[in-house]
Amino acid sequence: MNQAIAGLKALPFSARLMRETHKTLMQGVRGKHKQPGEFRRSQNWIGGATIADAVFVPPVHTSIAESIADIERFVHNDAQYFPELLKIALVHYQFETIHPFLDGNGRVGRLLITLYLVSTGILKHPVLYLSDFFERNRQHYYDNLMLVREKNDVLQWFKFFLVGIIETAKSSIATFDNILKLQKRVDDRIQTLGSRTANAQKVVNYLYRHPMIDAAKAGGVAKISPASAYKLIAELERLGILKEITGGKRGKTYLFPAYLKLFG
Repeated sequence: MNQAIAGLKALPFSARLMRETHKTLMQGVRGKHKQPGEFRRSQNWIGGATIADAVFVPPVHTSIAESIADIERFVHNDAQYFPELLKIALVHYQFETIHPFLDGNGRVGRLLITLYLVSTGILKHPVLYLSDFFERNRQHYYDNLMLVREKNDVLQWFKFFLVGIIETAKSSIATFDNILKLQKRVDDRIQTLGSRTANAQKVVNYLYRHPMIDAAKAGGVAKISPASAYKLIAELERLGILKEITGGKRGKTYLFPAYLKLFG
């Protein structure tokens, strides 16, 4: 996501940006050998063990370039007004229907929603991500996509998508509120550490970006000796801010559990 957003400085929302995002996304994960960063050159299908019993068969691979070009033209068509949320709803549907990659289509398709909203300036940061809503309503998600494909019922898809936007936005606002409340509680606790307060603040600030840490990383963040880092970690653990998760005597790793809990 971060790379894709950075890419917007040099590239428009486009096929090239989709391919570069896919290439990054597929590094070291399921499907990493399935033409990362390239549109498929063979037929794929959704559901079923073979194409004969597939739930849905996407368009033939030779039509992908033109189909994606259609998306580009639609996205950048300023001559006719179309609400931005409905525009990305339609783009997401179209992308998932084209299914242009051999693997990772769902992941890229969900990412494109946030990426588009950032590209238009509706979002300043990628804070609205619909994956959780789609996962919790997986069958409805698939059913509503199929309604467009089979019955041209795009209105129902729009309704479903907008409910997802509303629920996700409300959830994000609640999460941000809870983060601010947690930040206040944590700051109050570390104020009790006296001379270690400043270094504890540096480590806690790091934890909001990376909620897992070890003593070596804590020492590097706070620019203190290994011995001081271990003492600081122990204090943060005593205050209930950190929790050790390995159970070992060496190579201990600590989590920021109260923060992680806010994200479900």
